[in-house]
Amino acid sequence: MIDYSEKIKEISKRLLEEGRVDIVIGFKKGTVPMMNEPCLVKSSGEVEKFVWDSNCGINLANYLTGRNEKTGIVAKGCDSRNIVTHIIENKIKREQLYIIGVPCKGMIDKHRVAAMFDGEIKVVDEKDAKIIIKGENFEKTLDKESILQSNCSICIHRNPVLNDELVADPVEEQRDVDRYEDVRKIETMKPQEKWQYFEDMLKPCIRCYACRNACPLCYCPTCFVDEHRPQWVGKSQDPTDLRTFHFLRAYHCAGRCTDCGACERACPVGIPVRQFTKKLEKDCLELFNWEAGMSLDVRPPLDTFRPDDPDDFIK
Repeated sequence: MIDYSEKIKEISKRLLEEGRVDIVIGFKKGTVPMMNEPCLVKSSGEVEKFVWDSNCGINLANYLTGRNEKTGIVAKGCDSRNIVTHIIENKIKREQLYIIGVPCKGMIDKHRVAAMFDGEIKVVDEKDAKIIIKGENFEKTLDKESILQSNCSICIHRNPVLNDELVADPVEEQRDVDRYEDVRKIETMKPQEKWQYFEDMLKPCIRCYACRNACPLCYCPTCFVDEHRPQWVGKSQDPTDLRTFHFLRAYHCAGRCTDCGACERACPVGIPVRQFTKKLEKDCLELFNWEAGMSLDVRPPLDTFRPDDPDDFIK
């Protein structure tokens, strides 16, 4: 997958020189290991900054909201599904975009890797399906499959669902993956057990809003936590305020979340934020046979109204 870098540079240079796009959004090498950064280039001379490896976990669809230029964007499977959602929700027009599709075999979990070593990690290299971790007085080679982000290990849409050009042949999709084993375990808990489970899960939260800021779905001009006329939720570390923020944010993502994992990747204290959105994702699949961002031609079930709806809940 690391060989994609040259192809991304080649395509981006061609698009900019031909004037087909005004800007290309991709990744550049981060200043710390396992943290590649978003990179926006406007000239063909800048495309050498672009890289691609297993540390490109940020969802670049987050940088499309409200753009007016002709935009090229590098997109793996989950990114492309969020791009579909952005188009459906009128945040960007399809004709503005040139989507450089990247078949993906997953991103590595920087939290898990960091927890494996006592010393500071200085360099992370990648070769084939191996990840080489180097630090002060240590070096270790790991199988990439063993350190994937949890969302990547269960992903069944690794190839972009929407693209104008692929950087490589599609990868084989994962089959027979149980995506909701953890959700079902929580569903079987008694009410008090569930309450305690989520209380313990949210205790480390510092209300930094990194999960919200990393999420491509959180593009409201004013978030409900920042609204003060009226003020819907407090700014304190009060457990009620913590719960309100996380549960309401999850419900705002209902029927829209692609399980890209950007929220968990951004969390500085390692909260498994996807426990909220995965439950709603599972419900949408079971109740409506719906997966977010798979088609431009079908409206999401939660923004669709039919006067002849057989249920009377809406009347």
